[in-house]
Amino acid sequence: MQKSDASGPPGGVESYVERLPLQALAGRVRTVWVQQTGNRGYTQRNLPTGGLELQCPLGGLPRVVGPLTRATVEVLPPSTTVVGARFWPGTASLFLGIPVDELLDLSVELADLWPGNADRLGELLADSPDPLSALEVLQRFLSSRQMRAAPLDMLVSAAVRRLMPGQSTEVGALSTELGISGSQLRRRFLTTVGIGPKALQRSLRFQGYLARAQAAARPGTGTPVAGVADLAAESGYADHAHLTRECRRLTGLTPTDLVGIRSGRCGCGHDHAAS
Repeated sequence: MQKSDASGPPGGVESYVERLPLQALAGRVRTVWVQQTGNRGYTQRNLPTGGLELQCPLGGLPRVVGPLTRATVEVLPPSTTVVGARFWPGTASLFLGIPVDELLDLSVELADLWPGNADRLGELLADSPDPLSALEVLQRFLSSRQMRAAPLDMLVSAAVRRLMPGQSTEVGALSTELGISGSQLRRRFLTTVGIGPKALQRSLRFQGYLARAQAAARPGTGTPVAGVADLAAESGYADHAHLTRECRRLTGLTPTDLVGIRSGRCGCGHDHAAS
């Protein structure tokens, strides 16, 4: 990621804010976001979400972060502004034009996937007067691209919905419910989601835990700060130890070290309300 020419956030403090996407993109894009690093570099931990991310540093080169099976850590330079889009699992492959498993645990320049179009997007974002305008430009660009994309794989979409947090579907029952063999379902998942159904369920269950943890820790919600064991049970884990093992597997940290439920706020200090 290259350093941006854009100024940092007010006060020179790192910030990250998510928003829901434009309605036209809601079927493919989960959230859009703006991140600014301020006066210092920022150590960023990218977590598995089950989907891909498009990350566009203003003044730099747009890139695609493929589906992750483990956390990756990078240092964002000072005075960097990044706008991005986080796709729902299984919805980005038709934008990119390649099987998503080719991007597993990788970060690649968008120009390698969209020759010409990536350069145009970078120019449009660089000309934006402010980060929110750049976020609007990104969404309009994706909306235009979506109009030329092939339809979603509806069977995979149905399977993903059954694996979302709060659903009771067992992975082993998916193929029976959907009338397809387990091997065929896995092949279609690898092409469109990038990972198999079990790995996706693991990532989505953990995202459900993070959502509960951060909502419980958000000031002014009137929700008491729940203990890790309670949040583990609510999120579908067998117990605290099960959550801890999965958290270490996916992020390299314990739940308390990652989320930092203390002082009534999310430990990272970010606004994840849209998620």
